[in-house]
Amino acid sequence: MSENEIATIILDKAFEIHNYLGPGLLESVYEKALEYELVQSKIFVQTQLPVPMNYKEIKFDVAYRLDLLVENKVIVEIKAVETLAPLHFAQTLTYLKLSEKKLGLLINFNTKHLKDGIKRIANNL
Repeated sequence: MSENEIATIILDKAFEIHNYLGPGLLESVYEKALEYELVQSKIFVQTQLPVPMNYKEIKFDVAYRLDLLVENKVIVEIKAVETLAPLHFAQTLTYLKLSEKKLGLLINFNTKHLKDGIKRIANNL
């Protein structure tokens, strides 16, 4: 499956979750719900995945954690904030670069209309 096909499935499930739960819950609730929906759809997903990193001679066993890595191709960063900040975009792009992935979805579930909280971030895609 391509990154775009995976992203379509992720977003379909995110809309389903948002329609069912609405805004206002913790990020962890949406993360767990999205994990559940993807697993039910036979999609491989890893949550809170620790990612190592090297900086010069220093090796960090855990430099950051991905909210979700789907099919080992698409990073999903989940937020439940009033407004996405430029830092959220930069963080997702940095995760893409460091993990050498091509596509990230930044999803803010704390919106009246979920379409307003979805940002697609590409890294050489």
